[in-house]
Amino acid sequence: MAKAGGVAGERLRSFIERVERLEEEKKALADDIRDVYSEARANGLEVKIMRQLVKIRKMDKDDLDEQEALLETYMRALGMRRSGRAAAE
Repeated sequence: MAKAGGVAGERLRSFIERVERLEEEKKALADDIRDVYSEARANGLEVKIMRQLVKIRKMDKDDLDEQEALLETYMRALGMRRSGRAAAE
């Protein structure tokens, strides 16, 4: 394949095909994840809460602690009650 503007066609095609394969794999994984959440829902679990837990488990501990502290501060400022620590204060 010819070069056009300094770009080797075969090399470009190789990169594009790799990206396309990865996109296909990504879609398959997304479908698998959706199936797991559907199964969890069918077993009576709250998918929205599960998604939050997955997000929280990915977080750095310091970031999570900071986020929780800010949430507590904001909730107290709004006069909202939370069970646990906030209710005891």
